[in-house]
Amino acid sequence: MAGILAWFWNERFWLPHNVTWADLQSTEEATFPQAEDLYLAFPLAFCIFMIRLLFERFIAKPCALGLKVQANGPQKAQPNAILEKVFTAITKHPDEKRLEGLSKQLDWDVRSIQRWFRQRRNQEKPSTLTKFCESMWRFTFYLYIFTYGVRFLKKTPWLWNIRQCWNGYPNQPLMPDVHYYYIVELSFYWSLMFSQFIDIKRKDFGIMFTHHIVTVLLITFSYVTNLTQLGTLVFCLHDGSDIILEAAKMANYCKCQKLSDLLFLTFAIVFIVNRLGIYPLWILNATLFELYEALGSFPFLWVLNMLLMVLQVLHCFWSYLIIKAAYKAISKGKVAKDNLSDVESSSDEEETGPRSKTPHSTITANGTGGANGTNGYLTGGTCSEEH
Repeated sequence: MAGILAWFWNERFWLPHNVTWADLQSTEEATFPQAEDLYLAFPLAFCIFMIRLLFERFIAKPCALGLKVQANGPQKAQPNAILEKVFTAITKHPDEKRLEGLSKQLDWDVRSIQRWFRQRRNQEKPSTLTKFCESMWRFTFYLYIFTYGVRFLKKTPWLWNIRQCWNGYPNQPLMPDVHYYYIVELSFYWSLMFSQFIDIKRKDFGIMFTHHIVTVLLITFSYVTNLTQLGTLVFCLHDGSDIILEAAKMANYCKCQKLSDLLFLTFAIVFIVNRLGIYPLWILNATLFELYEALGSFPFLWVLNMLLMVLQVLHCFWSYLIIKAAYKAISKGKVAKDNLSDVESSSDEEETGPRSKTPHSTITANGTGGANGTNGYLTGGTCSEEH
């Protein structure tokens, strides 16, 4: 194990020429980042997760109920053994051929079967109350950490001159504020990494998981190589727009459509300016060119830039989704529900079109005639399309 660790932490990979790990050892006069410090992130990540549970239960939920956020989940599909077997064992999105086969088998019309599958899919989705509580937690954390970062960074010289991030390297003692900033951010992303498997399933689960992994690697590696001052700038740049996004989601869940539209369009502008403007022109320009000129070439510098470039690719992907949603907001007069990394709203798959004025024969869930029709709907109605 000692040999593996010595190989992994090879100085010539991680550090510039003429810099050794001995230069980054803490002394009585100065404290430097140590890899062992990052172990604090694991118990703190657990604490953050527990704080989140308490926050959602005792603060976010009462706030949601006070704002009249819908507490009930989506309408449940009426039990049907045949359709349930198809849903769980074969497919949640049956094609036209399978729908026709089920129609003959159950003596249902195709539209009723489509409606049953829609309701069954929605049945597994969280309620608006659950989504509001999660967004309020994220909003609160991002607001706190962004405010902390701004208050700290406005007093630092590297906010106004990014070259200060590596001037005098490696003799840059670790400031207590930077240490706290790093550990809290790393703990939060570790908590997201694990809670993502039990949280609301997002449309871009894989993309977000990749983002969390890249972020954890960047935080860890920049800390142990004492590039923490540069890292604080990346933190602050990213956290600002996330506050507005979570606020827009909360407004949407509260059915404050005009406020939600305004917040989302504000978020779109801030996100694009930060991620497609400031980030590449300020951060990437500094690491790709200025940092190379100051410290020379060493392998970790290429790894650092590769990870930062992966973030930029994700920024471009999300910017495309944001612009697409913003276009809908302008053209249709409202922001599409659950835009950018949110699950479909249960109301999006409910019946929205006018019902047929001519009554059709109605079928109950067990295949016999009934006055209320399948799941309480007339079969002649038209349904909105799924996302």
